[in-house]
Amino acid sequence: MKVALIQITSVLDPNQNLEKIENYLSEIKAQNEIDAVFLPEVFYSMSNGKEPTPYLVEGKNEHFKNIQNLAKKFNVYLLGGSAATLKDGKVYNTTYNFSPTGILLSSYDKIHLFAVNLRGKENSTVIDEGKVYSSGNELNTLDINEFKLGTSICFDLRFPELYREYFKQGVNLLSISSAFTVPTGKAHWKTLVKARAIENQSYVIACDQVGKNNETIKTYGHSLIVDPWGEVIGELGEEEGYLIAKLDIEHVRKIRARMNVAPRV
Repeated sequence: MKVALIQITSVLDPNQNLEKIENYLSEIKAQNEIDAVFLPEVFYSMSNGKEPTPYLVEGKNEHFKNIQNLAKKFNVYLLGGSAATLKDGKVYNTTYNFSPTGILLSSYDKIHLFAVNLRGKENSTVIDEGKVYSSGNELNTLDINEFKLGTSICFDLRFPELYREYFKQGVNLLSISSAFTVPTGKAHWKTLVKARAIENQSYVIACDQVGKNNETIKTYGHSLIVDPWGEVIGELGEEEGYLIAKLDIEHVRKIRARMNVAPRV
């Protein structure tokens, strides 16, 4: 399966974000036959972390359709990326997974909400997602060609038990859509992503936000794709861009057989 991830600096205005993504998708599709595209956390509209974006997905409103149309227009699975969503009076950070024809295959509400206080001489980052979002409580898997995908969002990365449960369910491809801040990204991002791949013998697609999103939030970038042996097969830096990689289900099978792990793929 051939996949791409797109790393951008999302801002509050969804039109600016959608324009960037469409430009990258046009460039990718002009040169490559790809099956699926992965997007970062809150790619649709990035708030300041203190209050929700006003551009909330609710039911099948215009914001839902804008995301859906990306899959349909470019005839790709659109996976992993999240958007703030209003359900039953509460706001969730929700991943939407669409088929190439725009069918909503599944969704996932972020379970572990980020809270950090890095205020100091050289940093003023204070974020508490619990003041903005409600947390989800269900995992999400779906079949994409020969792979079984498990979706997660950003701070979930620090909770290995979540991924072990995915492993037990036969997942062999993990999506970690993120908006990792710069200090925590420099310290932990790559190490944690590689760990999730190694301990679960699964491909990991970790698509991050990058750059100064607003006056409050600056994100780390360094989106990467890691194979089931923990080898990095593609990595971006601290600028907007995209990665393309080919995932091989036989590679997963060989590594799992060598490591004598149980789940079938």
